[in-house]
Amino acid sequence: MSVVLSVTFLSLFAQVNNNEIPIYLRFPTIPAFMVYKAPDSSAFTRENLKRKGPVMFFVFSPECSHCQHATEMIIKNIKTLSHTEIVMVTYLPYDEMMGFYKKYQLNRFPNITVARDASFFFPTFYKVRNFPSYYIYDRRGKFKQFYEGDVDINQLVIALK
Repeated sequence: MSVVLSVTFLSLFAQVNNNEIPIYLRFPTIPAFMVYKAPDSSAFTRENLKRKGPVMFFVFSPECSHCQHATEMIIKNIKTLSHTEIVMVTYLPYDEMMGFYKKYQLNRFPNITVARDASFFFPTFYKVRNFPSYYIYDRRGKFKQFYEGDVDINQLVIALK
């Protein structure tokens, strides 16, 4: 009887622990997603990624001062990040996303896509706790690194190599 209880307990423990592991770590490839990109709200999915280099998902809030600072840091270092496809995603309303997009003139950068996540996919899939959050994949689409909050540009550059 104690063997049966031990096996049952271990089985339940394994299920609980597996559920605590974020989905992006259990399935470490770029997920299937659909967001709506600025400025025209056209659909953007995993299939639209160019994937010539690493991909960085940047989950943000337009009103977050840390996100604004991080965006300024990315723009300032855009030449260093030119080989990276950056997908900036927010779930907040379209007009807030567009205000952010225009303020930073993100249309100037061909490797940056700004998009609205109307289905709240990214915060759920990545279990986002803080803004900004960065999820980095290599050019083959394998998950590589996660950061949240303030991150030094050098950390990002190293992770994107």
